[in-house]
Amino acid sequence: MNATPKPTGPAPADRAHDLGLKARRALGDPRAAVNLRWLRTLSGAPVERILEVLTELDDLVPLEQEMRRRHVAGGRPGYAQICAPFELYALVRLLQPKHVVETGVSSGVSSAHFLMALDRNRSGTLHSIDLPTHQKGPVLQADESAVALPPGLSTGWAIPFRSSRWDLRVGDSRVLLPQLIAELPSVDLFLHDDLHTPEHLWFEFETLRPKLTPGAPVLADNTKWTGDSAPRFAKEVGARLSRRGTGDLVGFRFPTRPRRKAPTEGTAPPG
Repeated sequence: MNATPKPTGPAPADRAHDLGLKARRALGDPRAAVNLRWLRTLSGAPVERILEVLTELDDLVPLEQEMRRRHVAGGRPGYAQICAPFELYALVRLLQPKHVVETGVSSGVSSAHFLMALDRNRSGTLHSIDLPTHQKGPVLQADESAVALPPGLSTGWAIPFRSSRWDLRVGDSRVLLPQLIAELPSVDLFLHDDLHTPEHLWFEFETLRPKLTPGAPVLADNTKWTGDSAPRFAKEVGARLSRRGTGDLVGFRFPTRPRRKAPTEGTAPPG
């Protein structure tokens, strides 16, 4: 009996790591190595299709370099925002969403990668909500948040291009998100990255819930501060929560047939 031939060449995870290497170095964030398993879970796409999309990351290198330059010029040389910018790009390219919603923008790393993918798709809109804080003086102080806007700069200040696909709304998401959701026919991808409290994350999930499309990735960053709101909501709708590596960025795909909320169940997050 002939032995089954062993596969040759690097493993898919190694190929994904190598495909994003130039872009990751250009952006200057070592955390941004592509997590192929997490990306596959959230997209449902075949590995070879994912790897095909990741070959596009080399095209982003000049823009990554410019974002890095702007961070340095803005006094944020070690600034790291979302740790998965290339997964955000790939999800948009793979799933072709019509409406992407994010809460929290700051310098715009996540927004830029959503927009680069939407522009390449030639369809879809990014709807961003941001409530900025402002740096108090010429130099960021130790007691100030790194997401504070440097003097003279505005939300999305590190994005090196303009896109007609960006619907940016500046203000409190507790006011603006319900207004936005009322306007949209659907939400095909969501990223929470603004106020990281259990109550606020739960509010955003519940506000989006009626418009989430089947299979829509729902992502939440910095969940070490939001208690069990993310896993509880995922369980409530019948989805399986997936953590990106050992970090606190999590996500799930909104199910085709989400569970109905029990009539007696409230909308408050767990105490």
